[in-house]
Amino acid sequence: MTKTHRSKAAFTVAVASSLVLGGVAAPAALAAPSADAVIAEVYGGGGNSGATLTSDFVELANRGPAAASLAGFSVQYLPGSASPSSTWQVTPLTGSVAPGGRYLVAEGKGAGGTVALPTPDATGAIAMSATAGTIALVSGTTALTCKTAADCAADARIKDLVGFGTATVREGNPTAAPSNTASVARGTALADTDDNAADFTAGEPTPTNTAGESTGGDPGPAPTPAKIHDIQGTTRISPFKDKKVSGVTGVVTATRTFGSQRGFWLTDPNPDGDPRTSEGLFVFTGSASPAVAVGDAVTASGTVREFYPDAPASSPFQALTELTGAEWTVGSHGNALPAPTVLNPDTVPVTYAPSPGGNIEPLTLEPSKYALDFWESHESEIVSVTDARVVGPTNSFNELYVTTKPDQHKSVRGGSVYLGYDQLNSGVLKVSSLIPFAERTFPKLNVGDVLTGATSGPVEYDDFGGYTLFASVLGTEKDNGLQQETTRKQRTGELAVATYNVENLSTADTQAKFDRLADAIVTHLATPDIVTLEEIQDNNGPVNDSVVAADQTLQRFTDAIVAKGGPRYEWREIDPVDDADGGQPGGNIRVAFLFNPARVSFVDREGGTPTAAVGVVREHGKAHLTASPGRVDPANEAWTASRKPLAGEFVFKGRTVFVIANHFNSKGGDQPTHGRFQPPVRSSEVQRAKQATVLRGFVDALLAADRSANIVVAGDLNDYPFSPSVQTLTAGGVLKDLIASVPEAERYSYVFEGQSQVLDHILASRAPRGVDYDVVHLNAEFADQASDHDPQVIRFRPGAGNPFEDGLYDLLDWLEQVFGK
Repeated sequence: MTKTHRSKAAFTVAVASSLVLGGVAAPAALAAPSADAVIAEVYGGGGNSGATLTSDFVELANRGPAAASLAGFSVQYLPGSASPSSTWQVTPLTGSVAPGGRYLVAEGKGAGGTVALPTPDATGAIAMSATAGTIALVSGTTALTCKTAADCAADARIKDLVGFGTATVREGNPTAAPSNTASVARGTALADTDDNAADFTAGEPTPTNTAGESTGGDPGPAPTPAKIHDIQGTTRISPFKDKKVSGVTGVVTATRTFGSQRGFWLTDPNPDGDPRTSEGLFVFTGSASPAVAVGDAVTASGTVREFYPDAPASSPFQALTELTGAEWTVGSHGNALPAPTVLNPDTVPVTYAPSPGGNIEPLTLEPSKYALDFWESHESEIVSVTDARVVGPTNSFNELYVTTKPDQHKSVRGGSVYLGYDQLNSGVLKVSSLIPFAERTFPKLNVGDVLTGATSGPVEYDDFGGYTLFASVLGTEKDNGLQQETTRKQRTGELAVATYNVENLSTADTQAKFDRLADAIVTHLATPDIVTLEEIQDNNGPVNDSVVAADQTLQRFTDAIVAKGGPRYEWREIDPVDDADGGQPGGNIRVAFLFNPARVSFVDREGGTPTAAVGVVREHGKAHLTASPGRVDPANEAWTASRKPLAGEFVFKGRTVFVIANHFNSKGGDQPTHGRFQPPVRSSEVQRAKQATVLRGFVDALLAADRSANIVVAGDLNDYPFSPSVQTLTAGGVLKDLIASVPEAERYSYVFEGQSQVLDHILASRAPRGVDYDVVHLNAEFADQASDHDPQVIRFRPGAGNPFEDGLYDLLDWLEQVFGK
């Protein structure tokens, strides 16, 4: 399970017309600054993924004292790269723009978005780039021919020009990069310094036409005076959503001065006394660093928005209430900060969320009853936790998870164990940092480590991980010495079967990853006899071509095991149909067997193909596979775009053992546990339920042929012991899920969003004797991981179904334990 694109839309709000980004002097101007009509705003993300607006647009404005005629003019667009084959596209204009007024030009329309532009004053069909390009306001409707900044500077027809993103043609430096959800716009003073970087900032699109209608067609009303608690309200959605407010007062408690998510947090030092209403608010300035300091008393105005990371109408996430398009004044400096909310073990409620069976946004907050309501009622306020124990290790995004409830479902190694859909760990809180890396690098911490002292900062909702403390004060890291585990070696009479998800292993990976995974097999798993591997990729990994073979990947892995002092493992697998089994595009992940031929034999039986179903036959009272290795019902719809189970027949000390390697479909598409829909819909469970039914049918067929069959079902089932799919596999006691047999504090093999949980399983039939099971924790709890999963191993003596023979086998095993080999 991996994270995808994370950044908040690169909104930037013009807060002062004289702002020059980065303090860089602009090169020579392309043309004399326009005295009247100028390009005021450019947006090319209309109708794209995540966009609210359905169309691209260009907005003009008049900075002169008299009406400016646009008759005979055009707006023209050139792609950002301006290659020799690029051509300018033209949209003719008519009419005029009043002094101080706006003029809206609608351009290309996409399939996405939900909000139409206000009535445009001119309409074109140019499909503009969302991130890089050039717009020119031109006297005339003949397409321009210039392709460089210098050539365009010499064209007297160009009245104004804006190069955005990485545009080759621009005035001075290009603007900051816009996006699907952000335009570039001039400040309210419409300054024209002929340096696009100085004049334009990226921010929320605000298309306005000559009638003064903005998005949605409403004329802009006068701002409403409001306090922060008025804006936040008593539900998750502000009563001032999409409205302009003024007179918003507060003290700056923290600033974010790097990245594309810049802004500052305000807290009103005069609360209203209602525990449901937050006194904090984030003022979003996009890619422009906020010109304020902690302790400043600020009076602000702007538009209240509810920010979602994706399309608001369909988003499963919660929104962040923020002030955009903000302007403010600083009244005084160095003011005392409002006291933070101190997070003690009993501060956050145990019950995670209300569960009405739908959207919780309209519900009145109950912060004393529900954890998600508690966090929302403190949105953008400063919170503080002391000596916070880490329950989710530092990740590649410089985030970690702590718990405010150190005794809540504590694991044996310091984490927080997830034990049921209704038992989420409400004390878990993500921690990010507002401290620039030049001042302090983010600590690399493992589960069980501690941030000693106070960690404090504003809290807000983040779609990746839920409520997050953005630390302006970060505690001191304390290493509690978490060590990788090592399991014992199997005895002579024990068969050891392990399962290990090696996280998209291919020849594209570094030798260091192969070496670490090999060391896990040799040292930490003590060279098991059989290993089921998940996420073995084809020979060139993520290259999306026709390659499906994985022999080079497996050869390199087994060579690394030998180099670490392990045995020369052999492998068995079946190459999938290209791009048919899900996972990383082009990677063709599959399950595979490794086995030590010095300890166990593999029964090779022809007939296993990507599309052929393995069957079960009964011979001499025993079950056998029709093909070994063979795939379990690969044409069944249950395995669509998912890995197919691989069945193998092994012989250990004369006894047949069936091992089935699995990797069920992922949880992609499920609503988040911390989202706005409660309880969340786990849509991916539907396919896993079908997969479990098919797999259980195959197990039942084996047992029907031989009720004493030794069966091991192992792999990444992508589900919990209490899930419907696992319950299907274990129904009637036919298979035993071994992780459910260990103490609750040890039931995990994966850590996600600070919750130590189970995705990987080993299940066994009744026949295996003397079963010994172990989860070997060596990855999931550590900041430095070879894989994001922990392996597991089962050791057992295969049963023969003959009481005398089994009894003799037990005696020999006992003698070995007492007297050794």
